[in-house]
Amino acid sequence: MRIALSDCGPAPHLRNLTGRDERERNVTTGQGRRRPIVFLASHAEAAQAARAELVGLYGEAPLAQAGVIVALGGDGFMLETLHATQHRDVPVYGMNRGTVGFLMNNYATEDLPARLEAAQETVLNPLAMKATDRKGVVHEALAINEVSLLRAGPQAARLRISVDGLVRMEELVCDGALLATPAGSTAYNYSAHGPILPIGADVLALTAVAAFRPRRWRGALLPKAASVRFDVLDPGKRPVMAEGDGQSVRDVVSVEVRSEPRIRHRLLFDPGHGLEERLIREQFF
Repeated sequence: MRIALSDCGPAPHLRNLTGRDERERNVTTGQGRRRPIVFLASHAEAAQAARAELVGLYGEAPLAQAGVIVALGGDGFMLETLHATQHRDVPVYGMNRGTVGFLMNNYATEDLPARLEAAQETVLNPLAMKATDRKGVVHEALAINEVSLLRAGPQAARLRISVDGLVRMEELVCDGALLATPAGSTAYNYSAHGPILPIGADVLALTAVAAFRPRRWRGALLPKAASVRFDVLDPGKRPVMAEGDGQSVRDVVSVEVRSEPRIRHRLLFDPGHGLEERLIREQFF
């Protein structure tokens, strides 16, 4: 049995965007081209207020006609938006109405069409996770930041790690392990002492979380095209859960992870404030 964790559909605040009762007004860019905008907002009060103000200023097109999506919220909402709209091949421009806002631009209401026209695009490929639980059910999900395995009980996890079909580590005793993309390398990966990766690097970061044995092993850098498999040793006594961008699977026995080049998430950033600059800046805090 296979379960796609995204089958539950987008969150309620993303579902109401195909209605025809919204005001529709195409925004003309500085070069005279029409660029229909759709505004998505998180449940946060600041994000909802920002959406109301921006729709009042610039109007809004139906989602099916979107030339650009403006996401209002924090990094979590940006990930949610990218997942919910991944089949549309429409660029997403985020404005921070959340907390950290690593994936977002600064919020401002002025000259939005000009900002969108000048924005620079970064393309991200997600990770595809295939997790098999103790009942034999296969769960599939996509993760833009990372796929992580974490102990789900009081005892440390015991993991076997294979890369491209070859066992590279017979046993890792740890609280967990994760595989991160360059875009996700500043998130959980960095907190677990993993490396920050350049956004254009064709590598993934394999990072241990609180490794007990081998005690000094923190991880490895792998080619982007690598296929990584985690096998849980003694899953009955030492249960493990898998997670990808907030989508969780409990009691896993194996997890396979690889980059998915067929899916392209298109993010827009203001000039001089793209992901490459943010990744560099993050290392000097």
